[in-house]
Amino acid sequence: MSKVTTIDHPLVQHKLSLLRDKDTGCKAFRELVYELAMLMAYEVTRDLELKEIEIETPICKTTVQTLANEKIAVIPILRAGLGMADGIMSLIPNAKVGHIGLYRNPDTLMPTGYYCKLPQDIAERETIIVDPMLATGNSGIEAIHILKENNVGSIRFVSLIAAPEGIAAMQAAHPDVDIYVAHIDEKLNEHGYIVPGLGDAGDRLFGTK
Repeated sequence: MSKVTTIDHPLVQHKLSLLRDKDTGCKAFRELVYELAMLMAYEVTRDLELKEIEIETPICKTTVQTLANEKIAVIPILRAGLGMADGIMSLIPNAKVGHIGLYRNPDTLMPTGYYCKLPQDIAERETIIVDPMLATGNSGIEAIHILKENNVGSIRFVSLIAAPEGIAAMQAAHPDVDIYVAHIDEKLNEHGYIVPGLGDAGDRLFGTK
């Protein structure tokens, strides 16, 4: 079964509280999503493999540790995932970025794909999928399925808030993919929205509602 990590750092929880507030405007919401993604990235990348190399400091030669695989990809699920991608990229600027476009059918709550563009060498990369909300889990499950079809072996899924139903669905569908969240909320409501949640992350990010 995949590991679920709740990142409970005080700064993460403080910024998440501001993000939830209905009075937080579009500009502040975008900034908070960026900052949360950047802070969470420390924990998400904690288990990346290291290797030893020899360098020369101004004083002497020494052995240091560096990433064993510098090939990393950040994959936002469009459109809300775009708000998190830059925050993670601020820590891993050499990562490549792919995009998976999915929208949720309001009646069936199932995802429909409309766009997919991935780095050509995606199969060689440590891959981080980002989406602010893990609600039903259907979009995340489909995004992971797309990556696996492209022979990606190392996948992490990162979300700001999650519903227990979404986590359970993702673990059942992809037990090999670890999940990172800032908070696990109470439940889904009858419309498939997370309670207490923060509303529609895409609309609040881009001011479309």
